[in-house]
Amino acid sequence: MDRATERRLIERAIEGDREAAGEFIRAHQASVYAYLLRMSGKPHLAEDIAQEAFVRVLKNLDRFDFRYRFSTWLFTIARRLYLNAVQKHRPAYDSDLVSNAQGFDGFPSDPLGETEARTTRRDILQSALLTLSTDQREIIVLFHQLDWPIALIAQHLDMPEGTVKSHLHRGRQRLRKAIAEMPDYSERLQLAELGIDAPDQQRGGEAL
Repeated sequence: MDRATERRLIERAIEGDREAAGEFIRAHQASVYAYLLRMSGKPHLAEDIAQEAFVRVLKNLDRFDFRYRFSTWLFTIARRLYLNAVQKHRPAYDSDLVSNAQGFDGFPSDPLGETEARTTRRDILQSALLTLSTDQREIIVLFHQLDWPIALIAQHLDMPEGTVKSHLHRGRQRLRKAIAEMPDYSERLQLAELGIDAPDQQRGGEAL
């Protein structure tokens, strides 16, 4: 979605247009859910936090600064909710506003595919991701799955670009090690398929 279209939808949503609100929710729901699923490893938790993130966004649209990307603001809110949930261990969210939005279809039950091979790769990668630190896991997900450039990740995390690159490099090393140590998994999962063997670039690789 280009920024002009995005702005028109937001302005309409601010004025109370639920169809516009539903449209920009649908435009971002899969990526937010996938990000939170990779971070938490728990589908129900990821769905709850994603819905609450959209609730917060809808309630505060009038405060959005159009100088920035909406997606960056949305992911910042989702990240804060995730970190809060990790600390509380028992998140309880009111998602009625999002669930009842006109045209809202909910979150995909399996955004990464339903075939056995894809499920195996997903589970292996998720297990390996959860061995990383929160910073390393988030940076790898943002860079490889969401195709965020290093500069945007640095801004999002309030972190120097050099530190982001360091976390990315060390995180990929730990991923390789974690996957290699999984019994019978190394032959079934090629790291090249994950896009984590490519040299550091300004843009991300294949989706995780």
